[in-house]
Amino acid sequence: MRKIGKQEIEDMAIGAALLGTGGGGDPYIGKLMALQAIEEYGEVILLDSEEVPDDALVVPSSMMGAPTVMLEKAPSGEEAIRAFNQLEEYLGEKIYGTFPIEAGGVNSMLPFALAARLGIPVIDADGMGRAFPELQMVTFYLDGISATPAIIADEKGNTALLSTIDNVWTERIARSATIQMGGSVMCAMYSMKAKDLKKSGITNILKLEEEIGKSIRLAKINNVNPIEKILETVNGFELFKGKVIDIDRKTESGFAKGVATFEGLEQNKGENLKLRFQNEHLIAQTNEKVLCMTPDLIAVLDSETGLPITTEGIRYGSRCVVIGIPCHPKWRTEKGIATVGPNYFGYDMAYTPVEELVKKGVTQ
Repeated sequence: MRKIGKQEIEDMAIGAALLGTGGGGDPYIGKLMALQAIEEYGEVILLDSEEVPDDALVVPSSMMGAPTVMLEKAPSGEEAIRAFNQLEEYLGEKIYGTFPIEAGGVNSMLPFALAARLGIPVIDADGMGRAFPELQMVTFYLDGISATPAIIADEKGNTALLSTIDNVWTERIARSATIQMGGSVMCAMYSMKAKDLKKSGITNILKLEEEIGKSIRLAKINNVNPIEKILETVNGFELFKGKVIDIDRKTESGFAKGVATFEGLEQNKGENLKLRFQNEHLIAQTNEKVLCMTPDLIAVLDSETGLPITTEGIRYGSRCVVIGIPCHPKWRTEKGIATVGPNYFGYDMAYTPVEELVKKGVTQ
């Protein structure tokens, strides 16, 4: 157990943007919400999952929708409180603590903003170890934990209670409602007992985010290469170095979809890289080879600062380094690959772990 203050939030926000693989919502907005809540209500208690009683009710807090929408429609924080209050009323039980549904962008920060205002702890666990675009793409789904009952709430005061036959239907219905509610909503879903979170969740993810952010911050202070420090921290691989020469991005069916094209620099001169995304980066490939694919993590970093760049933040002319990171072993199971592998997103390729691609010399 420890208290989380402003510096920890600053570091975690950077790590969240990296593990978010381009998605998960703008971490800057989430960071501001968390900092404001801590300023007003005080530091938040962060608990290791093992410190939570097994029979305690725990619920992740999250935002659903296209990350690009948040640039113009930031949540106020009242939406999440309304969603949690209504879920407590429906379940007839107080919520002990909250945690991020994913290790990505705004969704890593929102639990701190909510916890500060409600006076509950944040638990150091999530359901992805990265970010994914759809509601059923969590380790809880792999273990048969239901997403419903679920509450979604918008900034206008609308809420919806969902009870569905499975988590794929939760995604379909909630996505349609989200589009009608302005493209983004706050969610209270995947309620569970702490014993289930300990079994199914990915633990110590907030600690990893903090380590990533701290490594970038200290690299700048000590005048060392931040990207080398990042790769050491996440056991990752440098895949491509280049500059953005084209970005095709649109908001469609509640997602930010598109392709970013990079022209190779230095050791990658003469090559082009295409990065395909649906909220999150899914496939990184040159004309001749695939460098990394979902569910492994693909992150775009500023080549000078090492700071991660989200899908909505990719700009023409930016000089970047693209890195690959092995995903959590849960995603490399048969059900995990079926749920979030390249075939699910419409790419006709068999999943190959990024470290195997590197070992075979397929990547640079």
